[in-house]
Amino acid sequence: MDRERMVGFGPKQVWLAVRDGTAAEVRAALRLRNLGPVGWRAGIDLAHLTDDRVALTPVVDGVGGSRWLLVVGRWLWTGPVSVEDLSASLGTEVHRYSTHRGLEQHEWERAVTGTLVRSFAYSGRSAEVQRWVGDPDPAETAIGISDPDADILVGESDVLRIAEAWSVDPSGLDGGPATGPLEAAAP
Repeated sequence: MDRERMVGFGPKQVWLAVRDGTAAEVRAALRLRNLGPVGWRAGIDLAHLTDDRVALTPVVDGVGGSRWLLVVGRWLWTGPVSVEDLSASLGTEVHRYSTHRGLEQHEWERAVTGTLVRSFAYSGRSAEVQRWVGDPDPAETAIGISDPDADILVGESDVLRIAEAWSVDPSGLDGGPATGPLEAAAP
């Protein structure tokens, strides 16, 4: 291949979606050091296999003409990242998604200009909702999430469906021509 191809984030991963974000602004808000450009496969591998690195995508198109910078990496599980604080400091909308197939843990959060609009966490091991903030939207209702006390079964594909409804679907990045290199960063 003479052109680099995009690569999906894969299972057991955490990612942020920052509306109208720039790499420089997001790096500064997260207090990350720029490690430079990296190819898609190497960047996603770096984000997936290390606990202290993230990859920032070029800005990608989302639902309804929105534009999003995606930040992906396991560091986002343990790093001090609050979608509310990040959204407030950047003055925009920020989403956080995570899925861990082995632990059967699935989460999503959405904040708009510093206000947490929705937060949901589910443990498949115990089949229980661990966090419920805000009202479910039509995308959540469509997958059977409408009442925190109801029997709910959530999987990795549901996290991707919510991400797609709210912004962009990182699994859909697979295969298309890359719009630019990823950027590697570290705390």
